[in-house]
Amino acid sequence: MKVTIVGAGNVGASCADIISYRGIASEVVLLDIKEGFAEGKAMDIMQCATTTGFNTQLSGVTNDYTKTANSDVVVITSGIPRKPGMTREELIGINAGIVKSVAENVLQHSPNAILVVVSNPMDTMTYLALKATGLPKNRIIGMGGALDSSRFKYFLSKALDKPANDVSAMVIGGHGDTTMIPLTRLASYNGIPVSEFLSEAALQQVAAETMVGGATLTKLLGTSAWYAPGASVAYLVDSILNNQRKMIACSVYLEGEYGQNDICIGVPCVIGRNGLEEIVTINLNEAEKELFAKSAEAVRAMNADLKSILE
Repeated sequence: MKVTIVGAGNVGASCADIISYRGIASEVVLLDIKEGFAEGKAMDIMQCATTTGFNTQLSGVTNDYTKTANSDVVVITSGIPRKPGMTREELIGINAGIVKSVAENVLQHSPNAILVVVSNPMDTMTYLALKATGLPKNRIIGMGGALDSSRFKYFLSKALDKPANDVSAMVIGGHGDTTMIPLTRLASYNGIPVSEFLSEAALQQVAAETMVGGATLTKLLGTSAWYAPGASVAYLVDSILNNQRKMIACSVYLEGEYGQNDICIGVPCVIGRNGLEEIVTINLNEAEKELFAKSAEAVRAMNADLKSILE
């Protein structure tokens, strides 16, 4: 199985590292536009093979899409972060152009690939990739919900003082500080609702920490996080390549599900060899439905800035 990762920055390189040492794919190609950058990252990771015991073949290339041919999954992390003074529209315009170009280039050489979109704003870039390529909805998946859910489980585990792997929880909605919806009502600790252990105030505090999880790390690090995003991408790719059919919150195209149409937004998905295998419908209460509708409104507002790019 072959995976291409476009963008050899911190997230892309972390993803390549995890996929390699866990043996998720037999071949990984790391591509970047900066001369020698992907080659250097790939060489550094490959020099860990004998000490960590992996056999995945990882290579780096500078903007040579022929090397990505016959990829089963393509991960798109490329794009720029928002800079001081830059408007949201400017960021969307720049990253949309990058994502559209990358998608078109990889599909020339891997026409059957499943695309995993990581570039921000993630829900809007996922929608762009779907509309620009014309691919069926099962082959375009936005990663954000997987990352947001992992952060939610982390904050719940801290509040519970229990192992994170014993916590089950999910975040749906848009991948943004004000648009994500941590489903505290449905979170559980080894099958027992977390509300049995935590007060409503504590749960609301966990939800608030989750929603600013990315911003908190950016403030601490001076840049965006990369370990957890890279791991979340690898987790999603693993479920695709090995047909694990895990239920993962992902940004996918909705056609009536959750009362929404013509939008990519985070919902529970079964992820397997065909990419999106199934959108899982969960019974939201009225408050959760209202939050989801507001989240969808915010994502649509961002999508509106794509009109000139898609025309």
